[in-house]
Amino acid sequence: MSHEAETITTDFLVIGSGIAGLRAAIELSAAGSVVLLAKERLNESNTEWAQGGIAVALSDEDEVSLHYEDTLRAGVGLCSPDAVRVLVEEGVRYITELIDWGTEFDRNGVHLSFSKEAAHSRSRVLHVHGDSTGREIIRVLLKKALASRNVVLKPHCFSLDLVVEDGLVWGAWFLDEPARRVRKVLARSTVLASGGAGQVYSETTNPDLATGDGQAMAHRAGAVLADMEFFQFHPTALFLQGAPRFLLTEAIRGEGGYLRNIDCERFMPKYHEMADLAPRDVVSRAIVAEMKRSGSNFAYLDLTHLDAELIKRRFPKVYATCQSYNIDITVDMIPTHPAAHYLMGGIKTDLWGRTSLRNLYAAGEVACTGVHGANRLASNSLLEGLVYGARAGRAAASEKHGPVPASVASKAREFPRDSPDLTRIRETKKVMQRLMWEKVGILRDGRDLKEALRHLLHLGSHFKMSSTSRAECELVNLVTVAELMIVSAMAREESRGAHYRADYPCRSDQKLQKHSVISNASHVDFVDLNSPESVREAPVAR
Repeated sequence: MSHEAETITTDFLVIGSGIAGLRAAIELSAAGSVVLLAKERLNESNTEWAQGGIAVALSDEDEVSLHYEDTLRAGVGLCSPDAVRVLVEEGVRYITELIDWGTEFDRNGVHLSFSKEAAHSRSRVLHVHGDSTGREIIRVLLKKALASRNVVLKPHCFSLDLVVEDGLVWGAWFLDEPARRVRKVLARSTVLASGGAGQVYSETTNPDLATGDGQAMAHRAGAVLADMEFFQFHPTALFLQGAPRFLLTEAIRGEGGYLRNIDCERFMPKYHEMADLAPRDVVSRAIVAEMKRSGSNFAYLDLTHLDAELIKRRFPKVYATCQSYNIDITVDMIPTHPAAHYLMGGIKTDLWGRTSLRNLYAAGEVACTGVHGANRLASNSLLEGLVYGARAGRAAASEKHGPVPASVASKAREFPRDSPDLTRIRETKKVMQRLMWEKVGILRDGRDLKEALRHLLHLGSHFKMSSTSRAECELVNLVTVAELMIVSAMAREESRGAHYRADYPCRSDQKLQKHSVISNASHVDFVDLNSPESVREAPVAR
């Protein structure tokens, strides 16, 4: 691995330090040198915030085939069956590997403890310290990655754009924030694992760093993205004035928690046969309907009928957080409201993480494997990051690209260095987030979508990628992702899963049981679930 003043040369580049990025880096480390760029601290990502757990068919009462069927059912006809089969079958192996590496999942005695979440037919969700699963997994993967001499992990490095020549990706430009300069990583293969885009909405459970950077970079480079209209809204986030939208894990309802309206009445049984454990899209729309009916701006999550010691032990992070706002969840009902949670679309990949651009792979929330369909099954996201992060690493390691052409190595790029107007950037971001929440949120229609697109394009026209302002770059990325979401939502003239259009309230399986795909031409096409364009399989040697 060679280092120059402005350029780093390595075999493999990984962008993102969540579960997918770290697992990819570990897989790649056996095949060559790896540089991993983390936007913030090495252990800060969406994964770290994951409370509920990770789903896997490991208990004696469960079967891989049941996990497969539950995932397909939750995806409302839009999951790619081959991608789901890979997830549930290989998930068993990769979870076992995590345990072997020292992940301390909760246990009852010597046996793993499994909980049940919405739309699962069995108790199959593993968790750590009740509601700190993501943090523990990151601890173990980070320790494993740091133990490898081949892996260099660089925190506080904000990726700006991919290095592309003739449709081939040879690394990325990034803002080295500690050094306050733009640098370049040259690599034979690049794995994008930069996470989600929850900050596109004013109401979100995602941390500030979830600004859609990977999706936007790939789009600017010409990669194909898919299913961008499907953004999952978590039904239950803490709703208090001035407080962040802290996630109230679905496992709370799995343990017997109830949703109640402002009149303290349970309402989910009248909306779905699974009541409080209905799929997330159903629960979110039911909460919105109850709020609209009663004129309130929140609903309640009620745990007060459950054993107090069980609640404290099972959900220590939720208990402590609510306690800090003077809410004792063992005796007080929790005010709650849906919030943007997980982007089910992303950079379109095959089953090995390959994208439409040579040398570029993607895994985790930044990618769209077809696993989640129109409505992600609870706790499948960590599993997808784990399984497909490993697979993307295997593919990148086995498919020898390079060396990096001399024309690319000598290539320079100028980023604007204007002094940013941070006040204007912050105000524009807030306007965009409110626009997306109100017009492209849980309930949509064609008129609102067109109006949102018109306003969005006007808002974004005043900003550009800048080497001196990460805030401005993040805003450009968010506007890019928002545009892709709106254009895709306009094209899907039906209601399916998390995408609900009041002007097209029914499913259209005959026409639209397909994946939407969009490229840099901003034109949406629809492809069959298992067409060669949608998913392709190829053997990769381990």
